[in-house]
Formats: sequence, structure tokens, C-alpha cells
Amino acid sequence: MGCWRGRRWSSAATRAWEEVSAYEAQGLDGRGGPLAADDQRGRRRAGGVLLAASPSTPAANLDAFREGLRELGHVEGQTYVVEPRWSDGEAGRWPALVSDLIRLAVDIIVVPTTGAALAAQKATRTIPIVSTTAGALVEAGVVASLARPGGNVTGLTNSQVDLSAKRLELIKETVPMLSRVAALSSPFIPPALGEIFVRQTETARTLGLRLDLYRVERSDDLAGAFQAGIRAREGAAIVIANPFFGVHATRVGKLALQHKLPLITGDPGIVEAGGLIYYSVGQADAWRRSATYVDRVLKGAKPSDLPVEQPTKFELVINMKTAKALGLTIPPTLLLRADQVIE
Repeated sequence: MGCWRGRRWSSAATRAWEEVSAYEAQGLDGRGGPLAADDQRGRRRAGGVLLAASPSTPAANLDAFREGLRELGHVEGQTYVVEPRWSDGEAGRWPALVSDLIRLAVDIIVVPTTGAALAAQKATRTIPIVSTTAGALVEAGVVASLARPGGNVTGLTNSQVDLSAKRLELIKETVPMLSRVAALSSPFIPPALGEIFVRQTETARTLGLRLDLYRVERSDDLAGAFQAGIRAREGAAIVIANPFFGVHATRVGKLALQHKLPLITGDPGIVEAGGLIYYSVGQADAWRRSATYVDRVLKGAKPSDLPVEQPTKFELVINMKTAKALGLTIPPTLLLRADQVIE
């Protein structure tokens, strides 16, 4: 999904992996013991990977994860197998997907969001859990601290509050006369992350902006949210990061362009479809880096002893086609900072 293209997993391939892992899992305890001991028995390790997208979208992040494991000497189908599970952007599906993986006795669970991390931790305190891009793990109570996570969760995290604040700064820089911004929110944001909008409002105030919240309960509400924003004379829109919007990325991007509303987002698919700016953590880099945590845990390290990392690489993408359609002139300084410009 988004700007980076990867190969797709066919349903047949997915079923094949499930059959292999289900067979191998019969003798597993799901506790993630030392890799050396398992290698002596010739058993491949099974990793359950939760994905926020749809199985019909390109799995660039999953490809980056596989690449990271390959760089560490793992060979898919020989030393490990992957059990992917997609939520289609619906956070309510995480518990069932986690239960499915636990029934297969996977050795480790990889999670992409805070909601997925919370669901996995609630379901098991013994199977190691590695976060790829889940936000605010400390604030959500998933880990005790970044330095000493405790429990069975580790990996990478990011501050959605800080990312949202940066997005507001970028859209203000792009549209200097901006005074009102529509914030699109989905109901699938964990309660622990409710402070995002509050902090966004504070940041908006310091930038001389008024931030108005538009809740989108289901996909059918998307058009109405944009129409309401136009009636309220919103000058731009910001998407509060959530897998829901990623699954409906094409529609969100097209609606923003149709209503001539400059939109900034943390989903690359939205900016490809008509959004103006994408700014977020380097997704592929984070997923590749998470493979290091999986490698260390499978070799015997305890998640509680592995400090949680924060991202060091961020990506800025500007859709110049959208800018031209909206009659906007992107500041040259902003273009120079962009990692990618869509012409």
C-alpha cells in the first residue's frame, strides 16, 4: 500500500503457509525459546504478523520485514514461516486474529498498531510481541518505559502526538493564510490515544489555527465529512492516523481532491490518490528494523530486556499534481526537504 510497491500474497499462498505452520505447530509451546535448541530439532519457527491493511493491497511493509530477516541470515520456508493476518482497517478484528495465531502456537507475534499491541498483550503474557510502528506504547500502558519495557512487548514505537503536530506545521507552511483545519477521526482509535486530538488542538492554537473534529464512523460517512468541512469553510484537512483511513486511502484522496481541500496524512496511499502531503515514520525502514527484534527474541532474548526504539527516519512526500490542481505554490524550501515528489 502507498508509494512503495511490493509483491502480493495470493490466497492460495496464504493457505499454503497456514497449512505448513499448523502442521509444524502441533508440538510448539508458543513461548519463543532459544533458536539454537529448535534448530537442533530442525524445526522452523512460526511468526504471526498482523497487518492493518487488506490482503488485496501490495504488502510493501511485509516485504521489508522479510528482507530484514533475510539480511540476518534467516531463510523463509527453511528457518521460519510467516502467518500473515489482515484486519482490513477494522480494529475490532484484532482480538479474533490474535486468537487465531495463538491457536496455531506461533513463536512470536508482530504488531503494527497500538490497538493490535493491546489486543495481543491482553490475549497472552507469554508469547513475545514485537511492535513495528505502534504509537505511544508507554502512554497506552503496553510497556512500562522505553528503556525497560517489562512484560512481553518490545520493538519500535512512535509519538503520534508529535507526528500530528509536525503535520499541522507542514500544512500551515504550505497554506500560509490557513485559519481552519478539519481533523478526520475514526472511532477505531484506542481510548489511551485520545489525547492526540487534545494535543493537536493545542498545537493548532499556537499556529493560529482552529481545529475542528469530524468523526467518520464508517466508509459511507467519508463523503459527508468532506461536504461538512466545505460548508464550514475549512481551509485544509488532516487525517488522524488510523488503519481505517489507510484501507479507504483511494477514496479519501479522491474526495480531498474533488472538494479542493489540501490534505495532509500519514498514509502514503492517500497522498498518491489525491492528498497533498504525506509525512510519517519511514514505514519500510521500521518494519525492516523490527526484524532485528524478532531475530534476538527467537535466539533467546527476553522482550522485557530489550529497550523500545523510537524511529530516526521520517519521510515527506508531496503530490505536485494535487498542488497544481488546487492552485497552490509549494514553498521551495519544502520541496527541497521532500523525499519524493509526485509529478
